[in-house]
Amino acid sequence: MTHHVILGSGPAGVIAAETIRKHAPDDTITLIGDEPEPSYSRMAIPYLLMGNIDESGTYLRKSPTHFADLKIDVILDRVRSVQTATKSIALKSGGEIHYDTLLIATGSHPVSPPIPGIKSEGVHTCWTLEDARAIAALAQPGARVLQLGAGFIGCIIMEALAARGVHLSVVEMGDRMVPRMMGPVAGGMIRDWVESKGVEVFTSTKVESIEPGKPLNVKLSNGKTLQADLVISAAGVRPAIGFLEGSGVLCLLGVLTDEHLQTNVPGIFAAGDCAEAFDKVSGKTMVSAIQPNASEQARIAAANMVAFTRGKPVQAELKGVTQINVLDTLGLISASFGDWQGVPDGEHVEITDQAAGKHLSLQFKGDVLIGCNCVGWTQHVGAMRGLVEGQVKLGAWKDTLMRDPTRLVEAYQAAAHGQANWSGAHDKDKR
Repeated sequence: MTHHVILGSGPAGVIAAETIRKHAPDDTITLIGDEPEPSYSRMAIPYLLMGNIDESGTYLRKSPTHFADLKIDVILDRVRSVQTATKSIALKSGGEIHYDTLLIATGSHPVSPPIPGIKSEGVHTCWTLEDARAIAALAQPGARVLQLGAGFIGCIIMEALAARGVHLSVVEMGDRMVPRMMGPVAGGMIRDWVESKGVEVFTSTKVESIEPGKPLNVKLSNGKTLQADLVISAAGVRPAIGFLEGSGVLCLLGVLTDEHLQTNVPGIFAAGDCAEAFDKVSGKTMVSAIQPNASEQARIAAANMVAFTRGKPVQAELKGVTQINVLDTLGLISASFGDWQGVPDGEHVEITDQAAGKHLSLQFKGDVLIGCNCVGWTQHVGAMRGLVEGQVKLGAWKDTLMRDPTRLVEAYQAAAHGQANWSGAHDKDKR
């Protein structure tokens, strides 16, 4: 009996298991997760903290018998190591599982910065349902909360904390908020907005130490010491792939895959936040930790896992790795797509309306929009994504946008429609 094993029971793992079952009704499927909760979405945790949903609202599948109904075996355990020569997985509990195909979908884990006192009582990450319970107990109205990190995930957590009525201070090492998503002007505008909403923000600042106690005393690099009832560490995440050391599976930042989501070891695939997938648009491999990517990668990997065990070529291909971030920071919408920092031989245009809280930046290579970001200009988000992902040749519209970037929607409608027509005619010619 063919045995497919999936490591990780988050969105990528769940979708992969369901996809395999759809294509292979009689194959054995084992899903291994390391949290004692039903499979859930981490992205729903802020909404849980806001009180918009309860814990069951974070669950990926609502029926408690969902996996049993699909004859998918679920195991609660941690993976110690993978032995590719024997196609076996050693579990922390001491057990061993053999596989015919393996999907690595273990996601990410929070980075723990090397700060004295970071393990003190009252210091938490915001990554698991267990974390959420601890935060909810401490983040009561009026509580003093210090958050370490103002990146994308940090800003989502900040939204949830603000909704709970706490006194919030945010400390960011970078010179601006969301530094991996926004340039100095845009990041500064987000900071100004957040401060206008009553959140204290320290940029270009490090947490030097956390002194245990109630309250915690948090020493900053700017000379200040803040008292906090709760410290949240949101200093970023990295792929959870330590168990692959010595396995022979090639890893860079994440588990390296080709366009079929297969690793360098035949029959082993990766998907989701732990995968460093090949992006045909940029010609590079990248980790892009957003749920739409995890879902698409899981479907493709699963289809190829079934093909592999049938002796068929793995053909399902990942078209691209979406580099997309859309963020709502206390009501201010910002977005970034693709190579928002530009390329050395590219062109760039940006406009800023400080009074209106709006900023728009476009990056071109030739007549193609390769990246962009915006603050407060929500009407352009769809066109921005379409142009960047579609690699649409703008032609004369590129010069129009260099003069007036706000005509993005017109440019997209005209150029994308024109490219589709040309492509259709070209396909017709080939026939």
